[in-house]
Amino acid sequence: MGYEYLLTGLPDLQAGMPSPITLDALNEQLDEQLHDADRPLLEQLRMTIDSPEIQEKAALYDADDTLDTDKPVWWDDARALLSDMDVRATLLYEQGLKSKNAFIREWYGFNQDMNNVMVAAICRKHGFDAKKMIVGNNEVAETLRTHTTQKDFGLNEVMDNYQPILALATIDNLMEREKQMDALRFEWLQDRTMFDVFSVEQVLAYYLKVNMLLRWSQLTVEEGEQVFRSMVADMKKGIQLQ
Repeated sequence: MGYEYLLTGLPDLQAGMPSPITLDALNEQLDEQLHDADRPLLEQLRMTIDSPEIQEKAALYDADDTLDTDKPVWWDDARALLSDMDVRATLLYEQGLKSKNAFIREWYGFNQDMNNVMVAAICRKHGFDAKKMIVGNNEVAETLRTHTTQKDFGLNEVMDNYQPILALATIDNLMEREKQMDALRFEWLQDRTMFDVFSVEQVLAYYLKVNMLLRWSQLTVEEGEQVFRSMVADMKKGIQLQ
């Protein structure tokens, strides 16, 4: 049984336009109509690096000396190299990449790759060490770490859609750059669920799109500039603390 009734009753969404539905209204409908088996999928998408689940896992892995836990093999190296925020981001991505749902795995993989490419390009532009900013342990992440000086970061053989992402790194207006990244995310969601008619994947994609549209409608130009300029400042601070 799909989600015909739910999806046909929701307003259409357009990239770059205000969301026609509030998050409270959407969540109310999802709480009413989402099947019990699909609720964990939505909860997984709601996780952030500050979610209790992520913070508790980080604390557990940090406290582990001789106990037999599921601490990732990369944890100690990441703790020695990355900032606390980036370590938790790596943990968040890993949780998403382990999902039983293919759409969620691909969504987290797409975002990790896009963010890493952007970080590598920004680091090169400002003279930072990209190795201290790249998160995750997949092929794209490892390629970026080992080809920091190569024009295409060695991505030509491992990533199909890296060129549009690299192009965004040339946009000086940080708020506009982030908006364009969300536009790529919106397009990815459209393409990924094109043939998933009335599926839970379409519901999850709709939720993600609404979050993006609402984020921009609630952000003033001044606030946006301040938020995204702080990203570069955080990078500088992270380098100094290493």
